[in-house]
Amino acid sequence: MSPALFAGFWVSDLDAAIAWFSRLLGAQPVMRPNDDEAVWEIAEDRFVYVERAPDRAGHSHATVFLDDLDAFLTGAGVGPAWTETYGNGVRKAVFRDPDGNEFGVGGGPA
Repeated sequence: MSPALFAGFWVSDLDAAIAWFSRLLGAQPVMRPNDDEAVWEIAEDRFVYVERAPDRAGHSHATVFLDDLDAFLTGAGVGPAWTETYGNGVRKAVFRDPDGNEFGVGGGPA
């Protein structure tokens, strides 16, 4: 059985977070389980969600590794805060949401 993944980000303004993550991920949430959360499916059984929690906002981070980082970067509706390339050629782009949470996206050498 392959594991499912739920990576969460605490946010102060749910509407702003939904707008930002929708631009980043190129899609609207696939579900709104309650008034304080929104969920995107980024791959089969792999989800990213935001949860309104003002006292915790800005203290979350997660990184996903993609087969085609360049395609993701081209389609992302927001630009990365920074990018880096490691000695082995692996690349990473880090995006920051309005609260300062970090969403990292990695990929193999160009």
